[in-house]
Amino acid sequence: MPTARESLLDAAHEAVSTRPWTGVRMVELAASAGVSRQTLYNEFGNKDGLGRALVHHRVEGFLRGAAAVAAQAVRGGADPPKGLAVAAGWMLRTIGGEPIVRCALTGCWTGRMPPAARGEPGTPQELADDLLRRLVAALAADAARAEPLHLACDAGLRLALSYVVVPVPGAEDEACTRIHDVTRALL
Repeated sequence: MPTARESLLDAAHEAVSTRPWTGVRMVELAASAGVSRQTLYNEFGNKDGLGRALVHHRVEGFLRGAAAVAAQAVRGGADPPKGLAVAAGWMLRTIGGEPIVRCALTGCWTGRMPPAARGEPGTPQELADDLLRRLVAALAADAARAEPLHLACDAGLRLALSYVVVPVPGAEDEACTRIHDVTRALL
């Protein structure tokens, strides 16, 4: 059973997917999550606190998810280029339903999204660096391979992020093939 905090974050995510953050009302979120308004305020302090927590929660979940998919691919026998391509496919499919993550990765915060706190979740470059670090850790079989893998994954990840900035609907498979080919060629 989800905690009150998780239920509130889920309710806030659902609300921001259908209307601008400025139109989201705390009383509606509390009712949707099945908790009192006081519980909401105890958890987050105010609407800005809820917004910051929501941004952090969605971005962190995305970063963890991408690394987990890469690690699972490698455990399943994929080499690092294939593991990165699988993770990139997951990222591109996931980003469509994660406008908060898209805003964080591109730095293009819209009025529809909750405002990010100063320094949170980080600049797009900081998020890309964090994502790269997590992916390399998930893909590297040993430390000796980490440095060349880091350089190849950096190029592959930047290619994947270009599809986030300029989406090509239905091109996830093509993007994954390109990411795989570039990463393999660099290794």
